[in-house]
Amino acid sequence: MNNKEVKKRIQELRTVINNHQHLYYVEDYPCISDDAYDALFHELESLETAYPDLIVTSSPTQRVGGKADTTFPKITHEVPMLSLGDVKSEEEFFAWEKRTAKLLGRESEYFGELKFDGIAMSIVYMDGIFVQAATRGNGKVGENVTANIKTLKSVPLELHQSREVHKSAYSGHVEVRGEVVMTKKAFLKTNKQQQRMGEKVYANTRNLAAGSVRQLDPQITASRELTFYAYALSTDLGQKTHADEHEILHELGFKVDEHGQGLSTGSKVMKFFEQIEKEREQLDYDIDGIVVAVNSNADFSELGAVGRSPRGALAVKFPAMESTTILEDIQVQIGRTGAVTPVAILKPVAIGGVMVSRATLHNIDEIERLGVKIGDTVIVGRAGDVIPDVKGVVMELRTGKEKTFTMPRTCPMCGEQVEREDGEVQHYCTNKKCPARHRGGLYYFVGKAGFDIDGLGPKTIDVLLDQGLISDAADLFLLTEGDLAPLERFGEKSAQNVVKALGEAKSIPFARFIRALGIRHVGEETAIVLAKHFTNLQDLSTAAVQELEELPDVGGVMAVSIKEFFQDKLNQDFLAKLESAGVNIEYKREEIGTLLTGKTFVFTGEMETMSRDAAKALVRSLGGSSSESVSKKTSFVVVGASPGSKAKKAEELGVVVLSEQEFLKKVKK
Repeated sequence: MNNKEVKKRIQELRTVINNHQHLYYVEDYPCISDDAYDALFHELESLETAYPDLIVTSSPTQRVGGKADTTFPKITHEVPMLSLGDVKSEEEFFAWEKRTAKLLGRESEYFGELKFDGIAMSIVYMDGIFVQAATRGNGKVGENVTANIKTLKSVPLELHQSREVHKSAYSGHVEVRGEVVMTKKAFLKTNKQQQRMGEKVYANTRNLAAGSVRQLDPQITASRELTFYAYALSTDLGQKTHADEHEILHELGFKVDEHGQGLSTGSKVMKFFEQIEKEREQLDYDIDGIVVAVNSNADFSELGAVGRSPRGALAVKFPAMESTTILEDIQVQIGRTGAVTPVAILKPVAIGGVMVSRATLHNIDEIERLGVKIGDTVIVGRAGDVIPDVKGVVMELRTGKEKTFTMPRTCPMCGEQVEREDGEVQHYCTNKKCPARHRGGLYYFVGKAGFDIDGLGPKTIDVLLDQGLISDAADLFLLTEGDLAPLERFGEKSAQNVVKALGEAKSIPFARFIRALGIRHVGEETAIVLAKHFTNLQDLSTAAVQELEELPDVGGVMAVSIKEFFQDKLNQDFLAKLESAGVNIEYKREEIGTLLTGKTFVFTGEMETMSRDAAKALVRSLGGSSSESVSKKTSFVVVGASPGSKAKKAEELGVVVLSEQEFLKKVKK
């Protein structure tokens, strides 16, 4: 970008960020995720750092905190409540460590604690008695929420007497700072109550905690089950280190972070961060990283502050699951069923610790719903191993140069017609022999959803196709070590391993075999239903549409798709070729328990103790079923790390949400 374009982008970012700050801090009504907001803010900071002459005092980056709410009396903080700067990588943390060591002329020891995702609070005691509570506000002036905070049972109305604490704590002015948070359990409970009453449903625990603290009726605050965690003393009670502050606060009767600990080196800080990241989903409350401070209070004071942030402390944040970036183009890819899927080509951006340059747009209806255009600034999300997708458009950053996308009328791979059938959301290439469809079908056949053949990924399949060693999946089982060893990416040992894996994969359960065929509309659960009903492949391949329609979860469209697949001469020849290649279908029927009979489970996010596939198999072995979508008929949604939109959908529909541990307890019965 040239200077003129940079200046325009900076002005647009300031306008958008100021608007979202007002919605979040004043209206308690966020319209974008914290990750997306942080990405916009980070972009503005980066541009202002690169072009310091464009910084103005009214920029959001120069603000200490949010705007003070007008519905509460104002309180001026004796010491400003600064906001922490943050880093999102190991490299950025060690760069901060190097800077602090240079400023101090020596290396420091640190104190690490959780970064609670709540609302910052200042609480004042006079002669040991609670007298005042105020929000951060703009960092200098906050809102007086004394009556509301007084209802929190975790806030002592009188400081606990302790021999370990200097007697000055019980005479005169003492200021304690910390975070008001809401547990995940209380969040779900409150949102269900809000839904029943037809009131606003909150987006996340921090948003709900902030809304609860700012209630004009303290009884509503009292009903919200909020918790206060103390993390700092603004009054000198003899503490020499930040660790001392935690000990004193605990002695005075406050809850403090039990994970907080002294850390002697930067390397130990990063080990602490990694440990907390693993434990994150098991915590009762939301956190978005850790806070690291130089442990010595003297060093902390010497380092001072720059702008709105202290130099001696910062937040090390977990990789964002959402970010914003420029959508540079929209291309289409052809799947194994001929589905034509639009793909967003993005300016590369880090999401969840991974550089993302492509994201799915699903179909043309989704593009129109989002209003996405080429050139837009978009919000991109990623959960676990799920393919990133475009979640929204930052409309305020449009320049007028954006271009509307239209679906192609012909397949870019084979040139045949692209059509959209009535009732379908997807466009399809009509050519059954389309090379892209064929290649996609092979990827699926050898992948985890199909035969799960170790060592045969898409790149290897591409080499085998391009070298003419295979024409379809059946040819894979005829490959020898001599065929593979001379190829690029192969050696003698890897060739042996692949041939061995192919041999082991020849025997496959019936349900997995059905799924591997890639029949349009037939997923994992439908494949299991078919395998339970039909005793062998012959019975399935000759079944009438009417018989198929009568099976659970098999509708008319799916029944026709199954019938057409087995009537197709190309598919019949392929199945015969698989049999000739030695593929053996296992028709063994497993004993089914009854514990979960009639119960339907949906799994979302990454699980720790087992894979999602293993969890689904466990549910089926106990008589239950699993689904990929949440509906009113869903019995339970099991939430792992980094869950997707299914968790939110469950809350909206009032479906019971279980943690992985709660799920395991239920099935262990």
